Amino acid sequence: MPSLPPDVSPVPPEIMALARVPEHSASLMRVAARGEAFLVGDYLFVSEGSWLAAVGYPLRGGYSPRAFEAALRTALRHSGARRCDAVAPRLPARLLPRMQENDRYFVVPAGAPVPPALRGPLRKAEERLRLEEGREFTPAHRRLWGEFLGRVSLPPRVRALYGRIEALLAAEDTDARLLNAWDGERLAACLVVDAAPERFDTYLLGAHSREYYAPHASDALFAFMLKLARQRGKRFVHLGLGVNEGIARFKRKWGGRPALRYQRASWEERDDDAARVILRHLQAANDDVRPELEHADAQRPFRMLWEVSRDGKTSWIGGTAHFFRYSFETAFRYLFRKVDTVIFEGHLDEDSLDAVSRLGKRPPDPGACLFDLMTEQEIRALERVVRGPEGPFWRLLNAEYANKADVRWHLRRTRPWFAFFSLWTAYLERMGWRYSVDLEAWRVAHRLGKRVLAMEDIEEQVAALESVPPERAVNHFRACRSWAAYLRANARAYLAGDLEGMMGTSTEFPTRTGVVISERDQRFRERMRPYLERGRCCVLVGSAHMLNLRGMLVEDGFSVTPLRQGWTPLRQRIRDALRKDAPIDPSGGMAW
Repeated sequence: MPSLPPDVSPVPPEIMALARVPEHSASLMRVAARGEAFLVGDYLFVSEGSWLAAVGYPLRGGYSPRAFEAALRTALRHSGARRCDAVAPRLPARLLPRMQENDRYFVVPAGAPVPPALRGPLRKAEERLRLEEGREFTPAHRRLWGEFLGRVSLPPRVRALYGRIEALLAAEDTDARLLNAWDGERLAACLVVDAAPERFDTYLLGAHSREYYAPHASDALFAFMLKLARQRGKRFVHLGLGVNEGIARFKRKWGGRPALRYQRASWEERDDDAARVILRHLQAANDDVRPELEHADAQRPFRMLWEVSRDGKTSWIGGTAHFFRYSFETAFRYLFRKVDTVIFEGHLDEDSLDAVSRLGKRPPDPGACLFDLMTEQEIRALERVVRGPEGPFWRLLNAEYANKADVRWHLRRTRPWFAFFSLWTAYLERMGWRYSVDLEAWRVAHRLGKRVLAMEDIEEQVAALESVPPERAVNHFRACRSWAAYLRANARAYLAGDLEGMMGTSTEFPTRTGVVISERDQRFRERMRPYLERGRCCVLVGSAHMLNLRGMLVEDGFSVTPLRQGWTPLRQRIRDALRKDAPIDPSGGMAW
């Protein structure tokens, strides 16, 4: 960051003594957001590229919306950011239309007693479980994270924070702790706590296992968290937001009470000059770029890649995306010269894809029709996002998308998973995401004459998709106004090979359930292992599967090494270095 102007200052070490809310933990915010922290007056900001996070809780004195607005404008000028997220006890007037959340922080005194109804169950749980505090994020934690995230629905920014925990623990200037409940050798539950603030600890997030279920493991960790806070001399524990009545009830059960108000806004600073907007559209309409040059400029290094070796035999495994903005064709050609066999999740030939399409166009089961599960207002919002701007004005500017999807037909007439894929694909194509990573790799492998295998047949794949609850597709459609920010975070994390950064992107897809991910992971593990043992093999699976598969391969005795530089010919590396957007920052976006 350039030298600071007079009204902007670096974050002083004593900020932890002044901290009032979890977001004041500047070192944690820096790592979670992968940005630079600074102060404008008594307000903390974190800047990363074109994104700015604003903490509207002053370190000293009372809160003033007018003072926060002034500090925010200074921070925007200093950082040059266009995309913004702000939290405050009361948002400034201009941000109220952009409000995404309206909640309260919950806090609990460090000396809060164990609720009487829990004393007996907790004694039994503590006799069975081994409770510990540590900072090592083990394969057991990765399995717990994968299982937990596969079955719960969380906001993208919360999922992103789960993906950053390992980096938070590894950073030297943070004080994040893991509170673990071990049932023998199995991790039954885990809480993550930030102990950096001087007056309080912060409960960041937690996960518990159903596969290795231990009664009251989370309650035992909660009591353990309060005990450690008392030992550190903390006055209270920040429990985060109420979120919903179920979560708030759990916090009240332990003596938690609502404290500071919390409002969050998310928006993009826009250029309001209408003439410039029209000019950009006219220039785009008259831009005559040859397709072959456009395709060459769309090439990117393939960084979502790991080298897998054992007994001197080397193979590779990569995480793919069904849809993407850029192409990796050149990188795949270079990579596949090193292998004899390329393995995919399933068959991607036209006949197989047509068969899946026919199965997806069957009428939905009673009670699973997405059209009936959504309100008219939600459907209209989805149509506006999927189809884009419509009407004479936009046609005049040549900005109305020609190939518009019939949203209502898909919601009424097709299986929930097929409706999701169809409408999501239509939106991505309208946004310029015209490439398919796995399909592109399939075609390159065949053109190079490689042995191409699939680990699942159509019946197995469709059975997994049929297990997806319709409500997950509905929730994704209801969040359609956040899709644009979602795509930016997805592209940035994927291009950087940042799998953990994609926790807040691809892993909350409707199809990322325990059945679709965890059960298939074991199937893939068993079916790919013989080929990995022979070497000269490349396995390509959906990126979300890599969360578990990396640890599984290590358990099987393989060395698994990330290849963040990717396989890229020298001429493309030179082209990337000359491209304006060449530096690829691994940040995945908002995570607090």
